[in-house]
Amino acid sequence: MKIAMASDHAGYALKRFLSQHLLAAGHECVDYGASTDAQPSSYVPFAVRLSEAVAAGDPPFGVVICGTGLGISITANKVKGIRAAVCTDEYMARMARQHNDANVLALGARVVGGGLAASIVDAFLAEPFETGGRHQARVEEIKDVERRNFR
Repeated sequence: MKIAMASDHAGYALKRFLSQHLLAAGHECVDYGASTDAQPSSYVPFAVRLSEAVAAGDPPFGVVICGTGLGISITANKVKGIRAAVCTDEYMARMARQHNDANVLALGARVVGGGLAASIVDAFLAEPFETGGRHQARVEEIKDVERRNFR
């Protein structure tokens, strides 16, 4: 599967680590983020580029990384069609996909280590969305909010 990756300088090392992990698992990674951690960079343009690609469906999922995962997730969620979730463990990642149909996973490089981050990414990518029922209804409500507020 093709997966979009983006980070600022703070998430650069974790992005590289996770890209290698995903490549080893047979995935293709498309990098929309910082190309170094040597100088500070804003996560905003990286999150927007990745989110626009994911919202268009190519690639279907993205992983965004900054120091905490918070700022980059807030930015990603400003793009119509994106449901970015900050996850700090595998359970949150599974629920983000299963209940919210999240299409972008946000991680904090200063919050989770490489091994845990790899497990979180694996859980996120492996979990399907529970179509139908109350979760589908909630995602449709989220989409209605987007239609009213995103122009």
